[in-house]
Amino acid sequence: MTGQPPPRVVIRGVQPELECGRFAIKRVIGESVVVEADIFADGHDAVAAVVRYRHEDDQAWSEVPMDALGNDRWRAEFTVEVLGHYIYTISGWIDSFQTWYKDFLKRVAAGQDVTTDLQIGAALLQTAAERATGDDANELRHAAADLAAQEVNQSLADLTSSYPDRTNATHYKELRVTVDPIKARFSTWYEMFPRSRGTFKDCEGMLPEIAAMGFDILYFPPIHPIGESFRKGKNNSPKARSGEPGSPWGIGSREGGHKAIHPDLGTLDDFRHLVDAAKQNGIDIALDLAYQCSPDHPYVKQHPEWFRHRPDGSIQYAENPPKKYEDIYPFEFASPYWRSLWEELKSIVEYWIDQGVRIFRVDNPHTKPFDFWEWMIRDLKKKNQDLIFLSEAFTRPNIMYRLAKLGFTQSYTYFTWRNTKRELTDYFTELTQTEVRQFFRPNLWPNTPDILHEYLQRGGRPAFMVRLVLAATLGSNYGIYGPAYELCENVPREPGSEEYRDSEKYEIKNRNPHDPPGLRSFISRVNAIRKENPALQTNEGLRFHAIDNEQLIAYSKRTPDRKNVIVTVVNLDPVWKQSGFLELPLEELGIDLRRPYQVVDLLNGAKFSWQGPRNYVELRPHEMPAHILRKE
Repeated sequence: MTGQPPPRVVIRGVQPELECGRFAIKRVIGESVVVEADIFADGHDAVAAVVRYRHEDDQAWSEVPMDALGNDRWRAEFTVEVLGHYIYTISGWIDSFQTWYKDFLKRVAAGQDVTTDLQIGAALLQTAAERATGDDANELRHAAADLAAQEVNQSLADLTSSYPDRTNATHYKELRVTVDPIKARFSTWYEMFPRSRGTFKDCEGMLPEIAAMGFDILYFPPIHPIGESFRKGKNNSPKARSGEPGSPWGIGSREGGHKAIHPDLGTLDDFRHLVDAAKQNGIDIALDLAYQCSPDHPYVKQHPEWFRHRPDGSIQYAENPPKKYEDIYPFEFASPYWRSLWEELKSIVEYWIDQGVRIFRVDNPHTKPFDFWEWMIRDLKKKNQDLIFLSEAFTRPNIMYRLAKLGFTQSYTYFTWRNTKRELTDYFTELTQTEVRQFFRPNLWPNTPDILHEYLQRGGRPAFMVRLVLAATLGSNYGIYGPAYELCENVPREPGSEEYRDSEKYEIKNRNPHDPPGLRSFISRVNAIRKENPALQTNEGLRFHAIDNEQLIAYSKRTPDRKNVIVTVVNLDPVWKQSGFLELPLEELGIDLRRPYQVVDLLNGAKFSWQGPRNYVELRPHEMPAHILRKE
């Protein structure tokens, strides 16, 4: 056998790597990608390795040397600075000069004759000089010409190793990073039905108030014409009375479909003006993307082949037995005409992109094919890399995680149903300290128009404060169904139900958000704290801490330099005072064990002087059910 022998270096156990490289990990602009791997070879030869990376639009690679951590584990990191996709890989090789150098030092220390060794070293220097350029090449040639034992040092070894022979290097497969805008990592959503406010012009008047509360995304449920056939009435009544507006998710009428605006809201120009006005207030408008039709949608007549037909020829309406949704026709994604359907559905998003929308909350994506989402999101992001898609899929974990891997930027979570200390600790440990954090960006919602959890129903105003603080500090992305949350609306449709009584989904509600006991000032303060503290703008660094009361939960977030450390303590009991002793890992948080330290409660300005890792905490829910503490 002739030619180059097989590479000797083994590269395995690479992190992060999702499903053998099938999917990309996620980052936002300015974040680092920390790459680790087991890298080794047979025998005792020295090994060297680099992480190579480039943006997908670049031809040239950049690279950063990997550092040995011990036990054959290596690490390096690089920063992503441009939207789109980055590619990264690892190359590893035998470092001949470092191998020679460590053996040479042993022979010198043992007092052995190193004449032959110096000749071998000189030859290695000469070949390195041939690969080098400029002053480095001259220095290496000079050293090779007359190498003496006293000239052999770490500096020379490092210079030589910077021009390695990679002829027989091992190259790992290429992996990918999806780089999203900053708002993908840190955002604050406010959901509002525009029809309850009036028109788009009326909504414009609310923008300064929403911005002042600290929200930077205003999310609208569907704004399209609503069908008349089988329209749902108040409290999801099977039949609407005259004048009842119907559910916005029953999309489509003779006035148009997914590319039309409900005439009561205004014109397309009004909407464009609203989008521009929102941006001037630091707010992005997010639209609901619901791929379903009312029986009156133009698609039903124009493209009946896009729907499932029953044996009697009628179109199959949506069902979740025993529930029936006669006002909605789902698309048949697997029909023989699927290509034209998929292209049309993509064109809906393209249409609203043209109107200035960059953020979409996607309704029930888990009921549509995975391949559709992967294809559509990938194709749309080729031209619009700043798009954000929020997946509204309350389903099994594997499905939720798959959607995130396929391209969804953010995802709804089980947060609403995690209420005990153990539930919250276990769930958020999974989301932030396992492989999940590489691809799944949680967006935490204490309520939605569809979900009024029992905790809010029975806990009153303190419960709303508790869940808001948890959502806003456990997660860097969170949102509320705003008007209902501000006013602590907590009456279910019936006992045991998670649906609102007199739900805004089926009727127009006129509210005064300034009515007591509104939470507007509290919400504004919490959001201001988030914006003032970088530690709360990421999910990295979330750690839970011991506190000797099951009704109290404590956790911290900190920046890598530990200049911003936030400790949050929440009373999960919305009725009774709870107290306990909090234990903090002071050294980990950058706090001197030997000295007293001060923390300030950012919610009310109270200051506490603490000493050591163990300190007393007491929270009265009807006064303030939480501390958001910053180390001063």
